[in-house]
Amino acid sequence: MFGAEVAKVHDTLGRPLGQLRLSVTDRCNLRCRYCMPEEEYHWLRREDLLSYEEIAYLAGIFAEKGANKVRLTGGEPLLRQDVVRLVAMLAADPRIEEIALTTNGVLLESCAGELRRAGLSRVTVSLDTLRPERFFALTRQDLHARVLDGIRAAAAAGFPRLKIDTVVMRGVNDDEIPAMIEFGRTVGAEVRFIEYMDVGGATHWSPDDVVPRASILARLQASYGSILPLGENDSAPAERFALPDGTALGIIASVTAPFCSSCDRSRLTADGAWYLCLYALRGFDLRGPLRRGATREEIAHLIEDAWTARDDRGAERRRETRVRGPLVPLENLRRDPHLEMHTRGG
Repeated sequence: MFGAEVAKVHDTLGRPLGQLRLSVTDRCNLRCRYCMPEEEYHWLRREDLLSYEEIAYLAGIFAEKGANKVRLTGGEPLLRQDVVRLVAMLAADPRIEEIALTTNGVLLESCAGELRRAGLSRVTVSLDTLRPERFFALTRQDLHARVLDGIRAAAAAGFPRLKIDTVVMRGVNDDEIPAMIEFGRTVGAEVRFIEYMDVGGATHWSPDDVVPRASILARLQASYGSILPLGENDSAPAERFALPDGTALGIIASVTAPFCSSCDRSRLTADGAWYLCLYALRGFDLRGPLRRGATREEIAHLIEDAWTARDDRGAERRRETRVRGPLVPLENLRRDPHLEMHTRGG
């Protein structure tokens, strides 16, 4: 089975089943204003969370269908106890070619080396400001120094292509764009600037808060001079650019320049709900069939049937909305925690 050639599965728009985002927990130790701005949240039931064995089993089926690159997300994935063991399990599966992690970095310092030795391929750390007081205002936690220590630990552990993700918000941190580039240089990380998106729990989102790609590039050009697009043709969400000295950076412009036509990503929540689009309001239950004893072939057929019927282009459709506010009303989020960004992973 492991040596069999993978038969790529394509959706109705010709997009392959590609990268799989595995959310291992819906819990987080920060309360970022663009993701978790409310005071109270409804959490997934602990008995519903997939075990590591179940996650690895499903990931193997996805890999057989072409999704051989996985990214561990949350919430904050390092809050899940012994997540290093899951990394080792995934790394032992020859069908899975790459294992990445997105983290807020708070707990990264103590386990970066262990994760690298277990087989983790790449790390992306979310960091929206270099100012401790601004970090506290954004996250409601005084943990800025621990995030910086986590980034430095990841760099010391030798992770290739270390990345820093920065959500840019007008009037909040858009004055730090060049500073983030300079910090990235000091730790050998590529910075990716992300437009503030109206997904999941972004209940306070407004189009006025978005700093579009064009503005981000203009601010970089004012500091560094001519910036050249690298012109890469792949399914990565970030469009990459190079500064005059060759420093690379990325911009994820999901709001103003959606990349739905090449999006090959899907998301599996910690309790086994599979979402084909970040903007999707409904997912597919994989935990139920798995725990009822469905065969590997039956689950593979469920995945293939859902993907081949996929026509999602959520970001493009949102861009076409004439009056645009938050994607999901607060009362709906409270009824269904799967609609939260911290549940399905970014």
